[in-house]
Amino acid sequence: MSKEEDMGKITGAVENCRKCNLWKTRKNPVIGDGSLDSEILFVGEAPGYNEDLQGCPFVGRAGKILDELLESVGLKRGDVYIANILKCRPPDNRNPLKTEIESCTEYLNKQIEIIQPKIILPLGNFACSYIFEKFSLKYDKISNVHGKVFQINTLIGTIKIIPLYHPAIATYNPNTKDTLLEDFKIIKKVSDGAEIPV
Repeated sequence: MSKEEDMGKITGAVENCRKCNLWKTRKNPVIGDGSLDSEILFVGEAPGYNEDLQGCPFVGRAGKILDELLESVGLKRGDVYIANILKCRPPDNRNPLKTEIESCTEYLNKQIEIIQPKIILPLGNFACSYIFEKFSLKYDKISNVHGKVFQINTLIGTIKIIPLYHPAIATYNPNTKDTLLEDFKIIKKVSDGAEIPV
């Protein structure tokens, strides 16, 4: 079965998912977007207002910043894959509930199996916390771990995890954009095969 067929199964499962109550208030589930053959996987928190309307991740203000960050290191959306911890928008963009995360992450786990990324980039606290827990890494607050490279060995090979601030942070704290730009340079170096201390 092809990666496209496998991802199509996940799309169907999410569209029919009733494991938490978010399906009742969403307009569109947001499965993911980008290249299924990419070595780079971004993991966000949950869809926001614009994402819920369009059924696509990172299409609002934070999405514009993500596009700029990708462009700063010569990447485009088509070069990476973008997914979220939650596939449905929490009402009023509230934080995801623990039960919602537990209900939804099986879909993300399957996406990771399909894509088999070499680099996983969790964006923001919720994504970092989950990815670190999934791969049995000790998670400290994001201000202490952003831009650092964590290397793990898995059944699908070696994966480097680089936690990042969520791009939305730059919409209300412009100073953090410089930090994000610096962290993206590390992504570029790692994807180009440079040895970064881990």
